[in-house]
Amino acid sequence: MENKNTELNSSFGTAKVHPKAFVDPSAKLHDGVIISQGAIVGPDVTIGNGTEIGPNAVITGRTQIGCNNKVFPNVFIGLDPQDLKYKGASTEVIIGDNNTFRECVTINKATNEEEKTIIGNNNLLMAYTHIGHNCELGNGIVLSNSVQVAGHVKIEDKAIIGGCLGIHQFVHIGYLAMVGGMTRVDRDVPPFCLAEGHPGRLRGLNKIGIKRSGLMENKDFDLKILQSTWNLLFKSENVMSHALDLAIKGKLDLSSTKLCDFLKDSISKERRGPMPLMNS
Repeated sequence: MENKNTELNSSFGTAKVHPKAFVDPSAKLHDGVIISQGAIVGPDVTIGNGTEIGPNAVITGRTQIGCNNKVFPNVFIGLDPQDLKYKGASTEVIIGDNNTFRECVTINKATNEEEKTIIGNNNLLMAYTHIGHNCELGNGIVLSNSVQVAGHVKIEDKAIIGGCLGIHQFVHIGYLAMVGGMTRVDRDVPPFCLAEGHPGRLRGLNKIGIKRSGLMENKDFDLKILQSTWNLLFKSENVMSHALDLAIKGKLDLSSTKLCDFLKDSISKERRGPMPLMNS
């Protein structure tokens, strides 16, 4: 069969499409996009300025990819969810800017009509990472090699997830949390916390991550208040709901307020609840 992409090159502005790639004529490629050899781009795909699609990558479904993303070889984005409830709905994948998707990353679209799988900006997804249907990732996140993220997981900004682990469906991982490699993540990981183990357990605050983040320079951040609040919530004899009531009545800075708000949601109906403290 004759390859038509030598003709398609001129129809995508300054985008560069390799002659041995296939890009559907209905796809939208913005200036500076590079489509490498063997890549496939479907009809409902939009790719923003400067994004590079590596060899043999497949971008399909109703997928929007922003600017200056780097998609390495054999990445698959926008394919049907691995969900027995999926009935063919035309759902979406929305990806922001400046992300890096290393070799063999897979990102599935959502399950039901009008639902989305969302990836923010400035994230690094290392090789063999899987993002399941209906997930929502924020900004500045690092997922190490072979992290397997089940459906409906939410990961907040600047979280760092170690390699070779699975995250259970519906789990939430908070802002600036850090999860050690090979941890079994079957409960929520609160913001600013360090978790590891099998099953996963909280070890304490992610103090090194906090210091590296620049939060210490924020006048609204107080590490002593955050530590005091964390101790009340996780190391006192109070049940979580009572500890939250006591914490909210005390002195809170911006970070401890974020921690309390996360935990209130985590212990609410239909949530998995936070990881327990190690050795508790």
